[in-house]
Amino acid sequence: MTVNQHLVIISLDSLGYRDINEHQAELPTLNKLVSGGTWIKEVTGIYPTLTYPSHTTIITGQYPKVHGIVNNTKIQPQRRSPDWFWYQKDVKSPTLYDLARQKNLKTAAFLWPVTAGSKIDYNLAEIFPNRIWTNQVLVSLKASSPLFILEMDKKYGKLRNGIKQPQLDDFITACAVDTIKNKRPNLTLLHLVDMDSMRHRYGVRSDEAMQALSRLDKHVKQVIEATREAGTFNDTNFVILGDHYQINVNKMIHLNTLFAKRGWLTSKPDQTFKKDWQVMAKTCDGCTYIYTKNFDQMKRLKDLISDVEGVEKIYSAQEAITRGADPECTLMVEAKAGYYFTDESDRAQVVEKVLPQMMGNADRYRGVHGYDPLKPDYKTTIAFNGPMVKKNHTVKKANLVDEAPTFAKLLGLEFPEPLAGHAIDDIFLN
Repeated sequence: MTVNQHLVIISLDSLGYRDINEHQAELPTLNKLVSGGTWIKEVTGIYPTLTYPSHTTIITGQYPKVHGIVNNTKIQPQRRSPDWFWYQKDVKSPTLYDLARQKNLKTAAFLWPVTAGSKIDYNLAEIFPNRIWTNQVLVSLKASSPLFILEMDKKYGKLRNGIKQPQLDDFITACAVDTIKNKRPNLTLLHLVDMDSMRHRYGVRSDEAMQALSRLDKHVKQVIEATREAGTFNDTNFVILGDHYQINVNKMIHLNTLFAKRGWLTSKPDQTFKKDWQVMAKTCDGCTYIYTKNFDQMKRLKDLISDVEGVEKIYSAQEAITRGADPECTLMVEAKAGYYFTDESDRAQVVEKVLPQMMGNADRYRGVHGYDPLKPDYKTTIAFNGPMVKKNHTVKKANLVDEAPTFAKLLGLEFPEPLAGHAIDDIFLN
């Protein structure tokens, strides 16, 4: 098999199978890529179906229990805004971009999760300031390629308005286009978040979300055009993927409030809790981890949780591990569609309606993800297009863990250890 030396992977955060299946004709760029390449219709995600664990699976081919990114945020119950898994040092598995670098291939990444502090050649890492003594410029410089980010900010910083959408995606796309044209990286990773943001705030099928999908289609076109200007188009394979889908919600569950009422943790007015906890919930939105220490009332705990409105299923630690989730958890609790979990410890009610006037506040959503990837109507999707890819072809289904070995094959790379997934050979011409 002849291997091409350029691969562009564009993650459209929260892209689902339904988005392409129902809106393909309205999306000229994606329509051309999907119909002229190979579309894998339904991709089953990992558990929990969150952005940071999913994006790490996408470039390692491993489940969270192996690669180590088991949630978006770290366990810091005394912090209202805990640190996210921003830094690559937390990833315990080999990554696609490190394999590429070892073969002297140039790499670039734009807001790809969990790449802060990595050795990517041109890296604009996803990280934001959550300490009062720092700011966006300082944390970005520390986490990214400093000279590169200064150059990009000087050229395109005017497009940005903090982390607000759609301006952030405008900025990130401009940086990716510039880099493709002027640096010609062999591997480009681009993460666009506009639609995910709109779904969280307005709902999964809202007009705002659909407008964001249309904007994303235009951004994909800009990136493709950049490869033409760079003279690399004929040698480039393109991948458009989602990391998870979303589900509409109207109620939230505050399990830590329940645990505080039982005296298993000590709540604080800012919704955090003290270090002396015995039981705590750590949200993944559509599901939540339960962690315990020095605790011996497991039957009572399970009975208590199972009686809560909106709880669909409780997984044991072993069941959570089998699903690929955090091996350190005691339990994993799945919400019914329409419900999601928070970490808040001092609410008036354990289950609370999400009201329109709450939108814009932390942890208040109209749509979320994080659920069991086997929930109905909840699949993500992926499309391949390029010189190595079959044209006018569809594959019915695959798993998120299959994507990394497929990307490696497109670049002629090999992971040094057995992966949870396997290359999707049916996309290749020969």
